Amino acid sequence: MVLTNKFKSLLASTLAVGLISSSVAMPAFAESNSVEKKPKDPTFNLSLMHTNDTHAHLDNVAQRITAIKEVRAEKPSALLLDAGDVFSGTLYFNEFKGQADLEFMNLAGYDLMTFGNHEFDLGSSEEGHKALADFVKNADFPFVSTNVDFSIDENMKSLFKNQVKHSPKDSTIYPSVVKWVDKQRVGFIGLTTEETADISSPESVEFKNYIKEARTAVKALERRGVNKIVAITHLGYDDNVAYDNDLELAKYVDGLDVIVGGHSHTKLTAPVVITKDEHGKDKDATVIVQASQYGDFLGTLDVEFDKKGKVVGQTGALIEVKTKAADPEAAELLKKYSNKIAELKNKPTGGVAEKELANPRSEGDGPSVRSNETELGNLITDGMLDKAREFNPNVAMAFQNGGGIRAPFDAGEITYGEVLTTLPYGNTLATMKLTGAEIKAALEHSVSQSPKESGGFLHVSGMKFTFNSTKAAGGRIVTMEVKNADGTYTAIDTAKEYVIATNAFTAKGGDGFTVFKTAYEQGRVTDLGASDWENLRDYVAELKTVNPQIEGRIVDVARQ
Repeated sequence: MVLTNKFKSLLASTLAVGLISSSVAMPAFAESNSVEKKPKDPTFNLSLMHTNDTHAHLDNVAQRITAIKEVRAEKPSALLLDAGDVFSGTLYFNEFKGQADLEFMNLAGYDLMTFGNHEFDLGSSEEGHKALADFVKNADFPFVSTNVDFSIDENMKSLFKNQVKHSPKDSTIYPSVVKWVDKQRVGFIGLTTEETADISSPESVEFKNYIKEARTAVKALERRGVNKIVAITHLGYDDNVAYDNDLELAKYVDGLDVIVGGHSHTKLTAPVVITKDEHGKDKDATVIVQASQYGDFLGTLDVEFDKKGKVVGQTGALIEVKTKAADPEAAELLKKYSNKIAELKNKPTGGVAEKELANPRSEGDGPSVRSNETELGNLITDGMLDKAREFNPNVAMAFQNGGGIRAPFDAGEITYGEVLTTLPYGNTLATMKLTGAEIKAALEHSVSQSPKESGGFLHVSGMKFTFNSTKAAGGRIVTMEVKNADGTYTAIDTAKEYVIATNAFTAKGGDGFTVFKTAYEQGRVTDLGASDWENLRDYVAELKTVNPQIEGRIVDVARQ
């Protein structure tokens, strides 16, 4: 068995007094409990802290800082990494465009970050990626991005340096980085999901194949003599294999020792170790970690390497930050942001929810805003339909992607803060002319991953439909009906044209809706310019008493 330098030191001191404490944890991968007093091959321990998908959740940031400081006190050489999606999700982002988050990341002393898909949410705004460029420019740490092409984006291109740096500069993006840790070189690459083109607004920023780019980057590092390589990824642990995910990355790319992941918000309470390649044959171990979401956990990982850079042991855990006391400096710093947010949060809309309107998520096949009809989804789509008909009385139905609904409503008075937190992306309302056949194609895409979650799962108003999740994707829709003015329903005619409403994101093909993208490119979409959160604010104010129900708008006949 191979021991860490730290363990050897502890062992020597305890032997000196004739006592070995039984509380000392042995490294994972151990093949026996015997202790080699003079190991022939000294090993190297890499300690990492990691976060992902914090999504501008700062109310717990002072406790997060405490957790980070405690780990650093125990492991001074530990690196702090972020796997993307700092942007979008709460009023902190709407108001401060990432700068509030960045001040705390600088305070925490992050070492590296890669980009998530939501870092590109503002690309279609008038200022483009200026907020992202400002985020990079003000960061006291570098960024690593291996498969993203910034070369024609006016805001971002000057920040990217196409170099492999051993001493990376802050406020700069590199395709790969080498950092010295305890006199050992550790290589880092960064990968962002290609799906960003469909689920965000990258505009002129392009995304390349993750496996091809990772293989090229790993080989380049290995040629430099770097034999310990970490990928910081925003691909998803087990996300849609048609795009990319960490499990596939581990199988297909030799030489990757650790994957610090994000995107799927997966809570990996212990590291996952992959030891088989794409052909099912034995390979050197690749360790995968991910730390859930919203900064609720700080991930920790210790990886033991032999002198050839092969992983021979690992142990990791998630630290729940709510169990920590708030760091006084961070708590004081937060006030300058939270006080401003409190003012906006507390402004009433005029609507009152009679009950909590949940926004469930599920990693399995349980209730989820991304796989089931929800009361909140019905409320939002009803509001979209109501607003769209002010512009065009012929609008028949409304669609809202589940991935765009980000938070629940509490029972009681509905505030601006709740509405903005639920619909944080500032999408505008659009109308679109579609045939019944195109509506069916959109609904097929909506339920193509059912019962698994999909950000493209559509909530609906002005219609209802049934599907069978046991059927092959593309052939799941059983019935679809449009609601008439008198409340009755009529089967949708695949040859007839209908006017539907949706947000501009999906209208342009976001979340993989190619049928919508085609309609957009053919000039069949009208952007009404009405912001989604303002539409919902106005709708709940109009209702005054808010009490939506599950109405059987979306039914999976396989579950009945």
